[in-house]
Amino acid sequence: MGIFDRFSQLFKSNINDLISRAEDPEKMLTQILEDMRGQLVKAKQQVAVAIADEKRLRDQADTEYKNAKDWEGRAMLAVQQGRDDLAKQALLRHGEHLSHAQQYEQTWETQRTESEKLKNSLRDLNDKIEEAKRKKNLLIARQRRAQAQERIQQTMSSLSEKSAFEAFARMEERIETNERQIRAASEIEEEFTGDTLQRDFKQLEKGAASLSVDNQLLALKQKMGMLGAGGTANKALGTGQQEEEVHAEIDRPGEGKPR
Repeated sequence: MGIFDRFSQLFKSNINDLISRAEDPEKMLTQILEDMRGQLVKAKQQVAVAIADEKRLRDQADTEYKNAKDWEGRAMLAVQQGRDDLAKQALLRHGEHLSHAQQYEQTWETQRTESEKLKNSLRDLNDKIEEAKRKKNLLIARQRRAQAQERIQQTMSSLSEKSAFEAFARMEERIETNERQIRAASEIEEEFTGDTLQRDFKQLEKGAASLSVDNQLLALKQKMGMLGAGGTANKALGTGQQEEEVHAEIDRPGEGKPR
């Protein structure tokens, strides 16, 4: 069973245990991610050991190749010195180191292939953990939204709609009653307090101001030709304005009475 197969079985058993007793999805997802990170750390350690073994085999193969080359050089030296007996022994050592070097290299090739597979598996595991982190945030957001909707629904179901609106209606009526009472109190305060003579003159001033505006309006209508010379405007303008109109008739010969 491979490293990642053991991690996968352990991880699945942990997740199933968490899901079976999960009460808080956010805590559960956080715990799952923590377990995944823990498994990732262990996987990195195992892959590091495999890579270290690969490098050790490569170094051993290189060392054996170097020893084989050295013994080959010694065999050449023995031949140059006329020592064939030493040359034969050196060649035997050369062959032994060369054979060991080839065996180490074959083992290294196998280990290197396995190390590459482990590194690719480690990258896949890391990518899945990163994807799980992103998915966790989305799932938590969805869970919180669902919880908020559930709380709102519970609140709405526990609240009597009719009684709520009746409460608002009663409150509105109470506020309107208070406003009417305040206005009534203000009118009573103005009516029965203060200098009554001064209040009567203020009423006369308001009436005069209103009459003045009415006269101005009638004068404007007459100027625009909307009223005749002897129409309603003249009756409403008062004695002073009638005298002005008489003077105007005298000043404009040919208009008014025939001579």
